[in-house]
Amino acid sequence: MTDPLHTELLQLAREAARRAGELLRDGRPADLEVAATKSSPIDVVTEMDIAAEKLITGLIAEHRPDDGVLGEEGGTTEGTSGVRWVIDPLDGTVNYLYGLPTWAVSIAAEQDGETVVGVVAAPMRDETYHAVRGGGARATGAWAGERTLTCRPSPPLDRALVSTGFNYVTEVRTHQADVAQRLIPLLRDIRRGGSAAVDLCDLACGRLDGYYERGLHPWDLAAGDLIAREAGALTGGRPGERPSWDLAVAATPGVFEPLQRLLEDFGAWHD
Repeated sequence: MTDPLHTELLQLAREAARRAGELLRDGRPADLEVAATKSSPIDVVTEMDIAAEKLITGLIAEHRPDDGVLGEEGGTTEGTSGVRWVIDPLDGTVNYLYGLPTWAVSIAAEQDGETVVGVVAAPMRDETYHAVRGGGARATGAWAGERTLTCRPSPPLDRALVSTGFNYVTEVRTHQADVAQRLIPLLRDIRRGGSAAVDLCDLACGRLDGYYERGLHPWDLAAGDLIAREAGALTGGRPGERPSWDLAVAATPGVFEPLQRLLEDFGAWHD
């Protein structure tokens, strides 16, 4: 039986993600280059990002004023309830800036330090993914009703489609490119989607066999990591560790260990 608290948190997260996604989708100027009235189009994106986070945190405060919040845009507060929300109001900022559809609102709820609810809304895909710990992962989209998410059957590593991301610091990107260059001959191919949250949900949906990245913050990972795990994926960091800034790895069970081992051998966790 689903915990009533988790049900409440899921409903609140889904509503907050829906409202923030609509704000970002409908409020984005058709041409950011023309619409930017300040120093650059980045300013417009930043304003949208902050507005989305304020919408989310305001809704949470209205319904659960004693909860804590960890937000990408600085909306961080301590709570007393044992519940903390981990929020990325706009994951995939560069995609959003360029008008690419792969961006999302990511909201997770932690209880006593463990993620129990995750919601990722991708408005330009018209898809929303969600999970409750121990209750599986599901999605709504263009199809009828709610779909249960399950990872693909694990292929051999040389037939695995794996996604990754690259840091904005030149030295780190250069190292990441070297790791990718060494991995590509050993895989089916590599993709670069531009949103960690969406990549993790694509893994859950069976659209990828694996995903890895270095330099992710808690708000990049929290919701998508739970959704991927509840869909049957394995997630971690370096061997024996949880996903972290050093390294995040997620994959179908048969792909996870060999991919993680290669990333360790190639030094993917440092620059």
